[in-house]
Amino acid sequence: MRSVRARAALGATLVVAVALAAAGLAVLLVLRGNLTDRAGLEAEVTAREVAGELALGATYAELDLDDDDHPVQVTDEEGRVVAVSKDLEAISGTGTAGVVRVSPAPAPGPGDDDDEDDDDDGSDPPRSEVSSDAPDFTNGTATVDGEKADYRFAAVEVTTAEDVTLTVHAGAPLADEQEAVNTVRTSMLTGLPVMLLVVAGVTWLVTRRALRPVEGIRRELAAITASEDLGRRVPEPDSRDEIARLARTTNETLTVLEASVDRQRRFVADASHELRSPIASLRTQLEVGAAHPELLDLPGAVTDTVRLQVLAADLLLLARLDAGERPGRTAVDLGALVREEVSQRTADRIAPQVSVADGPLEVAGSRGQLARVVGNLLDNAERHAERSVAVSVRAERDEVLVEVTDDGPGVPEAEQDRIFERFVRLDDARSRDDGGAGLGLAIARDVAARHGGTLTVGTAPSGGARFTLRLPLPGRERP
Repeated sequence: MRSVRARAALGATLVVAVALAAAGLAVLLVLRGNLTDRAGLEAEVTAREVAGELALGATYAELDLDDDDHPVQVTDEEGRVVAVSKDLEAISGTGTAGVVRVSPAPAPGPGDDDDEDDDDDGSDPPRSEVSSDAPDFTNGTATVDGEKADYRFAAVEVTTAEDVTLTVHAGAPLADEQEAVNTVRTSMLTGLPVMLLVVAGVTWLVTRRALRPVEGIRRELAAITASEDLGRRVPEPDSRDEIARLARTTNETLTVLEASVDRQRRFVADASHELRSPIASLRTQLEVGAAHPELLDLPGAVTDTVRLQVLAADLLLLARLDAGERPGRTAVDLGALVREEVSQRTADRIAPQVSVADGPLEVAGSRGQLARVVGNLLDNAERHAERSVAVSVRAERDEVLVEVTDDGPGVPEAEQDRIFERFVRLDDARSRDDGGAGLGLAIARDVAARHGGTLTVGTAPSGGARFTLRLPLPGRERP
């Protein structure tokens, strides 16, 4: 069952089958209960009629027991049969299987007083009555005039005027109940398969129609995979359901993937361009030195080698960041880190001025990566400053702020986001005399983001650039 349509149709059919079976069983039970109660009511009415006749003093022979549809059996306190219906041949379910009266003599009537009753002792005569308690109901069988059938029996007690307690068992046929239940059961068994076939067919068609856009999305994705053309997009249905959202999300993913691939291609092209110049320069110097040792520019070769080393380190760090490498969780004191970085820059053209505020200045992260961020910001400030570079570190609410300002020309507002792109330099210069490869600020922003912080650029009071690094205090990281 690899098809979603088949699984959906089978699942829906099974659910409907279970629901219909449960509902059908409940209907049959309720129907049988209602019809059985109706038969019991008929049996009770007949039993009370006979009991009423006995209570009024009718003899056994005077009882109206000619109704073949409602067999009657009357027993005394000892369970002996004293009266039965005319054509009753066999009975079960009443507690007594007898159908022949043990005493053919009729019960004494109200006018048949013995002589012993002439000596009245003054006490009240016995009182005849029919029990008002709910009758006992049982199911059994009875054979009337050669035909055996199932009956619902009701047992009603009656006390005669002679203080004799009798039990009247009257039955009502269950044939109508059985016929109705059988008819309903047959109809259900006949209609259930048809209903299940309809449910399976409708579910199959509806699922097929609902999944048709998914097949279109799959085909388009297969074509994109085969052609490697990330500019293509999957069709988006007009509906607003989950499939439409899936198509939109897929297209958004393709857009991000296309942008990522384009960015990677540009990165490789720019990296190749950046590497070509120092490698070509270094090769030229080495070839000249090999042919004419006196002309070897050793300092220039060392400079190109250092530049290649720095560029390779930057590219390796960017590759690790793009791969999703998470920084460590070491406690780093940004104040001490900034002082240490500044103290190592003794050969800089401009000595940075450092201002570190009191308070908690520790953040959680990689000391090496954060040192790279501070160093890149200082390199950028020195490259563009005219006379001064300032660095300040302070805590502000749940963050630690590191600000690096210079008195250079600043960054135009339209270019403030672009300068954080890789291999971007506002003057588009490519010679080694004009600075780095345009990776320092991109690395700084990526590292800040990996640490849960931000790196922005604005305008300093002196008109130069002001770079602001914000890092959350431990336990305050953004989710």
